This record gives sequence, structure tokens and C-alpha cells, in this order.
Amino acid sequence: MNRLRELSSQVMDVYQSLSQEFSAYQSSQSLNCVEKCGACCNNPDIEVSPLEMLPLALHLFDTGRAEQAFDELDSYSGFACKQYQRLSLDGKEGYCGIYEYRPGICRMFGAAGYKTKSGEATLSVCKPIKQAVPEKYAAALIAIQPQHLDIFEKRLVDDIAANSEVRVTSTKPPMIAEGRQKLAQLDYELGERLMPINDALRFVLEKILTLSFYAQDIDGGVAA
Repeated sequence: MNRLRELSSQVMDVYQSLSQEFSAYQSSQSLNCVEKCGACCNNPDIEVSPLEMLPLALHLFDTGRAEQAFDELDSYSGFACKQYQRLSLDGKEGYCGIYEYRPGICRMFGAAGYKTKSGEATLSVCKPIKQAVPEKYAAALIAIQPQHLDIFEKRLVDDIAANSEVRVTSTKPPMIAEGRQKLAQLDYELGERLMPINDALRFVLEKILTLSFYAQDIDGGVAA
């Protein structure tokens, strides 16, 4: 268990670095998340590694809620992140119930860089942000690779350029793949495999509860 605690501390250190790096870029480009938006939290395709859920799992264990959380996840049939707290019936508005312990992808998502199949760096911006600040999105696209925009993006850029005074800066976005690698290299066993967010938390909770059970069993045997 001590090894997992050390690992969790290392994960949180990387989280702090990622949060600062990605937030700085998003703020500099005015591509911040829309307030109360729950689009990504409701996306069933969001995957994380068990390693990303380790700090939350240990927090639940230390506060005596690990078994309850595991049982709830075991019987949960929904696809959205179970930690998402809805503020509207349709789930479009809400907030993260475990913000301090949110996984790495949540700290990088919204506006970030990634590489295409041809190896070109490009920009990934979620739909709500694109719709909220289209002129900022266009400016960020111009900054990263003006020569590789698709037809839709070129039209958007031309329209914005003709009707806006938005200033284009040359800031390059941090890459999601590099952020994932910083986490995975801490422990490849827990950090390489990606799975749905609820499954990842359940996986690492089971590991912690199993280790705790055998530790108690050994202590009991020694005491006897």
C-alpha cells in the first residue's frame, strides 16, 4: 500500500504541472471551458488509466468510503462519469464532484494539441467552446497550422478575419499525448491501459481493497 501512496503523490505532482500548463494555454487563447458545461462528463467515450484514478481511490479509502464506492460502481449502469453532479434534468449543466482528484484527461481536455495520422500538430477544441467563442477558435487554428486547415475551418477563419479584430498569437498548444505519457511513465502497469472512467476507478478500488484485506489478514496472523 505504501508503494501506491508514493505513486499517488507523484501523480498529483504531475496533475499540478498539467493543470498549470493546459490552463495557461487555454486562458491565453480565451478558450476556457463554458461555465457549468457537462458535455465531456456525459461523454461515454472518455477513457482514462487506472493510474489517473489512484488519488481519488486512496482518498475514498482513507475516508472510509472505498467499499461503498466500489459497490455503487459495480451496480452502476450509466455511461456518464458517476462523479458528475447534474444541475439540469438533461445533464447538460453540472459540475465535477471530485474536482481536486479529477483524472489527467479532465485537466487537458477542452482545448489542447494532438497529432494527425500524418504527424501534423493540430488543435482539438470541444464543440461548446467552439460555439461560444468561434473567433477565438479561428485565431488559435491560424496560430498552430494555417496551411493545414480543412474546408470548414478555412471558411470560418476567413469569415472571422473579415469581421473581427481578434489578434492572432503564435502560442502552440500543449499536447494531450505528451501529458498522458508523463503520467504513464510513472507506472506502466497502471498507466498504459485505458478504459471507461467508471471502470478505471472500480479497477483501482478493487486493487486497494484487496491489498488492504491481505494486509489485515497478515497483521491478524502475526498478532495471533
